[in-house]
Amino acid sequence: SNLDKVPENYIRRQTLANAERYVTPELKEQEEKVLHAEERIGILELDLFQALVDRIRPHYSVLQRNAAALARLDWLQSLAAVAQRQNWCCPELVESGEMHLHQARHPVIETVLPPGETFVPNDVILSSSREQVLLITGPNMAGKSTYLRMVGLITLLAHMGSWVPATRATIPVRDQIFTRVGASDNLAKGESTFLVEMNEAAYILNNATSASLVLLDEIGRGTSTFDGLSLAWAITEYLHERPGSQALTLFATHYHELVDLESSLVRLRNFNIRVKEFGDRVIFTREVVPGGCSHSYGIEVARMAGIPPTVIQRAREVLSRLEANEYTRDMTPSLQQRSLEPSRVAEQLTLFQSPDSDLRELLRRADLENLTPLQAMSLLIELRSLL
Repeated sequence: SNLDKVPENYIRRQTLANAERYVTPELKEQEEKVLHAEERIGILELDLFQALVDRIRPHYSVLQRNAAALARLDWLQSLAAVAQRQNWCCPELVESGEMHLHQARHPVIETVLPPGETFVPNDVILSSSREQVLLITGPNMAGKSTYLRMVGLITLLAHMGSWVPATRATIPVRDQIFTRVGASDNLAKGESTFLVEMNEAAYILNNATSASLVLLDEIGRGTSTFDGLSLAWAITEYLHERPGSQALTLFATHYHELVDLESSLVRLRNFNIRVKEFGDRVIFTREVVPGGCSHSYGIEVARMAGIPPTVIQRAREVLSRLEANEYTRDMTPSLQQRSLEPSRVAEQLTLFQSPDSDLRELLRRADLENLTPLQAMSLLIELRSLL
């Protein structure tokens, strides 16, 4: 034992099986300082903060005005910077008349595109006397919703005093911008997706005026085909015909039957998103052109997303019978009869190539000479998913 060698000023702290622990008065003092330092820091910070508050309280109103001025300056400078960087134009706001956007672009999407890609601009013409309602059809993923949002954002930017992403823009003053875009339910209130959609549509129909802008995306898709089509048809007619509230309207839909309304509604115009096919490549041009579209190509998009081939094949079979008018509410048995001869199954008119072209394209792009084992395995898995 070495207890006799312990200095007299050491204070025993703990006794262990084969050792003794000591502390000195100096260490004890430092320990107290460390343990209470955080508490003292908090008290000191609070005292300093309160002293600062007491010092600036007499100047509170001046500081508030300066903060508001700086915020406004920051907002204006930000708008000016993005307008210069993205080559925006100064819009012409008019009391009423025609909305004309020349080579308009989506203000957000054009800034987040991958390097080498550019946003495809489009023209927009809306007029309460000629082109009051634009009915926009086209394939899935073609850009219908983007087109609607682009018009809404440009209108909002112009009304807040900003320049807009276009080469030229004439925008009539709007009292409100109404949107029915996206799909969501309200579980807290027990409202289904379709009920939420109808609530929003009802608010638009009851409050829109001739000075409003209305953007509708896929009205009626949350219920049966016949009910949804009927509602979309009636809502379109209402927005066109209601006296005193003929709001400028853009309506994107997959109900291709609605294109027939152009022959009966004098201020409705059909537009669609053009898609082109070159060999084994499919190109979404993102161009909005006059005329209606008769197909959505949803089955091909589902195939691209990885839906099992048996499901895709069955969907094509059902679609062929639907398009041949073999299905009505009184003729459901015709869909229950599966075809045992694939050669007789009429496929959906497609803008996409067969899986073979996808396989060729994937192999063409692969750098086979420099693949790692892990990359080779991933490539095989991707190739198998296309079979």
